[in-house]
Parts: sequence; C-alpha cells; structure tokens
Amino acid sequence: MAGKRKSRRGFGRVRKLPSGRFQARYPGPDGVLRPADRTFATTTDADRWLMRKRIEIEEGCWLDPAEGQTTVRDWAARWLAAVSPQLKHKTQASYRSLINSLINPVLGDRELSSLRPITVTEWVGAMRTKGLSASRIRQAYRVLSQIMRSAVDNDMIPQTPCRGVRLPRMPQTEPHILTPLEASRIVKGATKPHDLLIALLAYAGLRVGEAFALRRVDVDVSGGFVLVDENLAEANGVLVFDTPKSHQKRLLRVGPSLAKRLGRHLETLPGGDDALLFTTPGGKPLRYNQWRKAYFDPAVSAAGLTDVTPHDLRASHGTWVADRYGVMTAAHRLGHSNASVTTRHYARPVAGRDDQVAEAADSWLSGSEDNDDGSAAVPA
Repeated sequence: MAGKRKSRRGFGRVRKLPSGRFQARYPGPDGVLRPADRTFATTTDADRWLMRKRIEIEEGCWLDPAEGQTTVRDWAARWLAAVSPQLKHKTQASYRSLINSLINPVLGDRELSSLRPITVTEWVGAMRTKGLSASRIRQAYRVLSQIMRSAVDNDMIPQTPCRGVRLPRMPQTEPHILTPLEASRIVKGATKPHDLLIALLAYAGLRVGEAFALRRVDVDVSGGFVLVDENLAEANGVLVFDTPKSHQKRLLRVGPSLAKRLGRHLETLPGGDDALLFTTPGGKPLRYNQWRKAYFDPAVSAAGLTDVTPHDLRASHGTWVADRYGVMTAAHRLGHSNASVTTRHYARPVAGRDDQVAEAADSWLSGSEDNDDGSAAVPA
C-alpha cells in the first residue's frame, strides 16, 4: 500500500502540535528558523501565513520580531544617546527629564511591538488625570513620538503607535504688547546696568538668555552693532552657554543712543573681551528667576505697569518692527529662520490700526484722498 503523500511546501515548515493546532516556522533572511507569532487551526491557514511572510522577505518589508521585543526604556536610552550631540544642552536635559519622569515609569518595561495607539491614548489620559499641564503632556508625547518614529526608521517596528492620539489643547495666551513709550518707562525704572539689558530686550528684540550671554567682544560701539552668537540657559539648575535658539546667529544694528550707552558701560566693565556685559554683584552669570525678581519686576512696577514679562518686550519689538518695516525684517531681528514663526508668536495688530484702515478705505471708496502727485492714494 502506498504511503501517505506529503505536501510539497516551498517555504517554511508546518507541524501539528499535541493540542491539535498547527505551528508554522520560516527561515528569515539570515537563515535562522523562526516560529510564527501564533498557531493555526488548519494547515491551510498556516500555509497562507507563510506565503505572506515569504512575500514580506522578498519585497524587503520583513522585520525581525526580536527587534520589536526591545523595551521602550532600552530604545529610549539608545535614541537619546544618538541624538544628544545634535541637541542643545537644555533640550537634552528636558528630553532626559521627560523620559525618566513620565515615559519610563509607565511604558519603559513594555516591548516596542506591544504598544498600540490605545496604549498611548491611555498614557496621555493618565497624565491628564494626574493634573499635568497641557504643555507638559504635549512635550512628553512629542518625545515619545520621536522615539517611536526612530524605531520605525530602524526597522524595529512596522509603524508608530503615536498616531490618532488626541492631545490636550494649549491655553491661548496673548503677549502683553507694550507701546514704545511704556517700554521706555520700564527702562527708566530699572537700576543700572540692568536698564541697558532691558533696553536690549525692547529695542533690539533679544531673548533674555541672549542678553545674559553678551560679552564685550560682541559689541561694536562705533558701528552700532551687537553680535548675538550665544545664549545662556539653565538646565536642571546648571547654567550652560550655547548657541542661540535654532542656532540662528545674527548681527543687529542698535540705535546710536543705545550704542553710546553700551559704550559707556563697556568702559566700566572689568575683564577682557570675554567679559560678560551683565552679571550678578559677585560677577557670576545671571539666572532668570533671580534677575527678574530683583531687577525686572521692580522696574515694571516703577513704570506703573502690571503683568509684563521680559518676553513681552521681545514680542513688542517684533510687533513694532513688523507693523512699520514688514514681517521679514522683524523675523531677522528676532532670529527666526521662518517668518511664519514671527507672525504666529510675536507680531500682533497694533491698537488703532483698524480704525486708520477703515478711515483710509472710506477715502479710497469716495476717491476724495489724493497723493501729492494727484494719483489716487493706496494703502501702504
């Protein structure tokens, strides 16, 4: 009697388990025989699975299942070590803090391949339940999203679980846009030399950290220029000198009177070219919170104003410049590589401009307002 005929299977192997179900195994591109991630009710189901796996390998879409078993904690550590050389020190510290405090305690021991969008949604929801701010939650999500995107790019998992997740909305806060006269009152209300520092925020558009990092060599009194090529930031209590935000170095022209005042300040400044323009009484670099409490807030109060932050002066400068000289000029002075950042976060409509436009539009409609040359007036 002829023996039972065996089926010819061109790829992989199928065997029947004691449970009655069938196990499929297949050779990966490296020749190692790997079992399927599940068992099958019939050999036909197993063969279909093997066929799909063979197509994945032939088309270069196959992922080693062992890679997906890497934990989020281990991959996050490897990812952070890889990207850190390209990050600013403050950003490095922020990423590390978010990973250690919010990502690893909940997801760190999970395998990369086990995460699903619902997993991430539950994680975001738990942070909201704990009362974390929308800003903090969104920062943590962005870091996790980068970690998982890197896992996809490195063939650890087929797709990121950070998709379709609803994040809490950021509260809409508008900067307090000052008039040039109000900013001048704050400058006059500040003690020396911090009046110069505040003037650089308001009339040159510097970030606070950029002003803190200015050195003698950065000021060209005769040319009226200030070189912005450093930023002083505080990361986990440690002060770090780094390049400006987005690495946008820039040369700014300042007004003649401000240049002269800077020149007089330089004459009293001890040290060489690397000496900081503004320091603590003990000669140490400034820290934002201490400086604001000791020098900025009292100047605001002396000016008869409230609810003004140092950043409001920079936003006000961007608004003044954009209103009169255009958004591109404002973007340059603020150190933005993209003017859309300027319009989105800094430039705001100047009070009274809408009324002026309405009056001008009425004259355009009636044709009653002419230029000196007799041509019809057009909006500037």
